[in-house]
Amino acid sequence: MFVIGTAGHVDHGKSTLVKALTGIDPDRLQEEKDREMTIDLGFAWLTLPSGREVSVVDVPGHERFIKNMLAGVHGLDLAMLVVAADESVMPQTREHLAILDLLRVQRGLVVLSKKDLVDADWLELVRAEVEQTLSGTTLAGAPVVAVSSVTGDGIAELKTLLDKLLDDATPRRDVGRPRLPVDRAFVMTGFGPVVTGTLIDGAFSLGQEVELAPSGLRARIRGLQSHQKRLGRAEPGRRTAVNLSGVEHAEVQRGDVLTTPGWLHATDLLDVSLRVAPSSPLSVKHNMGVTFHTGTSETQARVRLLDAQELKPGSEGWAQVHLEHALPVVKGDFFVIRASDQTLGGGTVADPAPSRHRRFQEDALARLEAVGSGSPRALLLNALDGRGLVQFQALVKTADLSEAQAATELKAMATEDPPLVLSLSKDERAMTITKGAYLIAQGDWARLKGSAQTEARAFHAQYPLRRGLPKEDLRSRLNVPSAVFGEVVARMTGQGTLAEDGAAVRLPDHQPRLSPEQQRLADAYVQALEAAPFSPPTDRYPDAEVLAFMADEGRVVRFTQEVVFGAQAYAQARDRVLARLRQNGKIAVSEVRDVLGTSRKYALALMEYLDQQHVTRRMGDERVLVGR
Repeated sequence: MFVIGTAGHVDHGKSTLVKALTGIDPDRLQEEKDREMTIDLGFAWLTLPSGREVSVVDVPGHERFIKNMLAGVHGLDLAMLVVAADESVMPQTREHLAILDLLRVQRGLVVLSKKDLVDADWLELVRAEVEQTLSGTTLAGAPVVAVSSVTGDGIAELKTLLDKLLDDATPRRDVGRPRLPVDRAFVMTGFGPVVTGTLIDGAFSLGQEVELAPSGLRARIRGLQSHQKRLGRAEPGRRTAVNLSGVEHAEVQRGDVLTTPGWLHATDLLDVSLRVAPSSPLSVKHNMGVTFHTGTSETQARVRLLDAQELKPGSEGWAQVHLEHALPVVKGDFFVIRASDQTLGGGTVADPAPSRHRRFQEDALARLEAVGSGSPRALLLNALDGRGLVQFQALVKTADLSEAQAATELKAMATEDPPLVLSLSKDERAMTITKGAYLIAQGDWARLKGSAQTEARAFHAQYPLRRGLPKEDLRSRLNVPSAVFGEVVARMTGQGTLAEDGAAVRLPDHQPRLSPEQQRLADAYVQALEAAPFSPPTDRYPDAEVLAFMADEGRVVRFTQEVVFGAQAYAQARDRVLARLRQNGKIAVSEVRDVLGTSRKYALALMEYLDQQHVTRRMGDERVLVGR
């Protein structure tokens, strides 16, 4: 399915041409019929001689309704620039042509309308002026056909030409992330809210859960139509009407984007490739305020030029655009900027979620140039670099690639000189990257390893007698997803960055040691514990760090803040309790007290510790062995 759109000056016969082609009057509003002037977008469809069905979008030509025109031409496969033969090229002819050129509409033709009002010589003069006007634009060399929508002369030839031009048109891509920029929202009695637009980047199905961006409202598809025919599934490139349930009509408006939940987020900062139209009456200057149009959306914005102080008409450069209101935009989207009711320029979104760049920064400009090349590798590297660990699904969305494209390129990158660290949910033998996989650029991996060493070193300086930093503390400090943290630690230990020590990690050369004085105190404390093995003193402890070190070394076992047993005493006490449990099947704290010849305080502390170690479990006032 392809979409054809009109363009051209007001009163040059665009709507009349659409009616002559399709039999459908695209002027929907009574005000349009009364004023005999198109104000808003109109829609129609027709079947071409080959049997190919196409949608038609009719746009207003008056300069006051340019923003409506811009909402209609974002998804065109072919443009019909309509020029009235009795007036020739006019101001909005040039402005509409400039917009088509900025949006890179590559396929089109010129329709000389109202041929019945002029003679053949005049018609040739108009044709020559039109061909000259097209020079230097994406429509340069486009065919020109003269018609009369009143008599029907040339209409059949026009349909044949449209068919021919679409023969080699590339179908819309399907990357599995459908977007429908809403150009119309209304209510159907008995059905509820309906939105219409041109579906891009993926398909919709009946019953599917969808989301409206940027509001985040969730809804469900109640019905799908195209050209008044019900559909079970709408494919990309099709003009589609979607009946929604779960939202109110007042919650939906032109400029929203209907998509699948969870991935399309609004942004207020964009990296863009900006081109100033040769016909622009103004240069674009740094920090200039403009109106920013993309898809069916618009907002006020400010343009920060990154490689120039000023872009003159016909020139290009890199810029960051700060949007007054965040819009749901993806890489590769086209845009147009206007100011003072004039079209200034436009271009493509290079990065929809960049960091702020300093102006004239060589590395930032080099990265933008690489991204501008459009190669999958450059797109993936840009989507990874500086972003830490990125899940595969998020990566393909940021890079604006299909999962298959991204997986193929990543596989090639990994088998050559690996610029990435691939992690989690990956078949090492087949190098198959699953949706749950995480990836990280080599530069970010080096920084992550450096941060891990810094955190471990700081921990060792603060707690020199502890074996290492608890793994969960390190995970939190590095902000690494828990699902991949185990592999991150394994890779770091494998590369000699860290060493694992049970539930902790440390620097490979870290070896905690007591000073001679600390060692003397530790030995004295152990002697005191051994003097009363099952009723050790609770009023004298070494330094807390020394005690923690002794516990790590296995010289003592700490039950509570107060109760500490020597390692040998603990082993004897545990064995006596286990022997009684195996004999009787259960044991009470009072029995433990008697078996050890100690007080209830020590007996209770021991049993609670055994519970924590999953040796015993409590049943009422007694304990049994775990598993019994």
